[in-house]
Amino acid sequence: RRVKARAAAAATQLPSDLSPLLRRIYAARHVASSAELATGLAALLPVGSLAGVQQAAELLLQHRRGRVLIVGDFDADGATSTALMMHALTEWGFQADFLVPDRFRFGYGLTPGIVAQALERTPTLIVTVDNGISSLEGVTAARAHGIDVLVTDHHLPGEQLPDANVIVNPNLPGSAFGSRALAGVGVAFYVLVTLQRALQATGQWQAGSRSVAHWLDLVALGTVADLVPLDANNRVLVGQGLQRMRAGQCVPGVLALLEVARRDAATVVAADLGYAVGPRLNAAGRLDDMSIGIRCLIARDPAAARALAAELDVLNKQRRQIEADMQVQAQAAVKSVGAWRDGERHAGLSLFDAGWHQGVVGLVASRIKDRTGRPVVAFAPAGDGLELRGSARSIAGVHVRDVLESIATRHVGLIKRFGGHAMAAGLTIEQPDLDRFARAFDTAVAERLAQVESDDVVWTDGVLPDADISLVTAQLLRDAGPWGQAFPEPTFEGEFEIESARVIGDKHVKCWLRPVGSQARFDAIAFNLLDGERFAAPPQGRMRLAYRLDINHWQGERRLQLLIEHIE
Repeated sequence: RRVKARAAAAATQLPSDLSPLLRRIYAARHVASSAELATGLAALLPVGSLAGVQQAAELLLQHRRGRVLIVGDFDADGATSTALMMHALTEWGFQADFLVPDRFRFGYGLTPGIVAQALERTPTLIVTVDNGISSLEGVTAARAHGIDVLVTDHHLPGEQLPDANVIVNPNLPGSAFGSRALAGVGVAFYVLVTLQRALQATGQWQAGSRSVAHWLDLVALGTVADLVPLDANNRVLVGQGLQRMRAGQCVPGVLALLEVARRDAATVVAADLGYAVGPRLNAAGRLDDMSIGIRCLIARDPAAARALAAELDVLNKQRRQIEADMQVQAQAAVKSVGAWRDGERHAGLSLFDAGWHQGVVGLVASRIKDRTGRPVVAFAPAGDGLELRGSARSIAGVHVRDVLESIATRHVGLIKRFGGHAMAAGLTIEQPDLDRFARAFDTAVAERLAQVESDDVVWTDGVLPDADISLVTAQLLRDAGPWGQAFPEPTFEGEFEIESARVIGDKHVKCWLRPVGSQARFDAIAFNLLDGERFAAPPQGRMRLAYRLDINHWQGERRLQLLIEHIE
């Protein structure tokens, strides 16, 4: 993959007091004005502009004295959405409980099987969070039993909508909401803000009750972990959540997860949520039961939260081992499939192994996508083995859910179920149809790749002068976030001499970097470099690198460290 600098657009309306470096970085991310950089709650898109929130609040008020059952999803977005609803509703006097599907028994969403389980708890209202928009049969089953249904979701809808009492989703056809990038937890937050205002307007707000803004740490965690684009609105939600974490104002579960991940809440950044906290939370849904993660996030007792966070940490270690084994098999599968078909490079890859764990195939697809620069679907056996459950991960410019929809239209019956986003999706097919699907996926992706620039590029913010490779610059960039999906953390490029490289932890390489033609030397690390694919031993000599600036906290000191992202 080539290293290439992003083109910076004109940014004449950015604040004049911004440093030239930040102006360049923001311009390369198409930030046109200072309004897009505001992170105060006042900068949020108006709550009432999200269609359905008012009706959702009214429906919730009708069940103030009933039983509300929250049905979540088994990923971090679903867990934080569920926890947010539980915290707010119980704080405000509602009788609320939660139920999360077992992905191995029921699969995703409000299925008839989950409704049958829900009936045992005699709810008067079911609220779906981070799911429900494709749960046609489940919603119908709930309504048939006299249960009202509120669907809150952010996934793209199909041609038919569920027959829920109320649906709140920024991606509904005709939606005028200014951000289609809200995560499921962001949608839940907007509904709860509206409910809070309704309680206050009708005199039902109890003195001393906490505002929904108190739980913005959960909103930040779910938004970052779900890899939704960090547009201006999501940056406000994430920025506010991080601000509360740094001030120590987060739920015991988030604090416990930060502690077990060895991250300091006082200095936490979005990347810590994405790479350290989110995976530990997701591990419960991938390998066991996401109820463990939700109970951690709603725990009021710090000791109970720490015990649950320790369970999640153990599950995450197991997940990493399973994923590592699967990655080796997946890399071998890529080699056996070959990079070429009929004289052309494969556009999209479909991988399967009968021994793979369906809770981890999404991570494998993501890693192989990063290695190959191509969209990938990884499949594992589901249920009785007659079906395959797949997880797709895509690249910029290839909307993977649209790809699956085009396949479903052209090859009727090939895909039994599917849903998701631009960058990630899930699907189910019959095992005998794997080869037919693989060819259809390859063809559909190729059509879209013909219309976009190749993703075989590591994009950077250009060369950073030696004088700016400093702790001061690292702190400046850290404060200028939050950074994340579609608003990437600044990465720089340059020619360096790699000196005194040594292996740590089997796969990581620690070294000193010296810019070519300079006497300056910088401490650096490249994580997971020795993967057996490109480097079997620490590299030495002159190379072109892409890197980020990081602050390493060690024994009470703050030190500059360069994180090597890519070696060309």
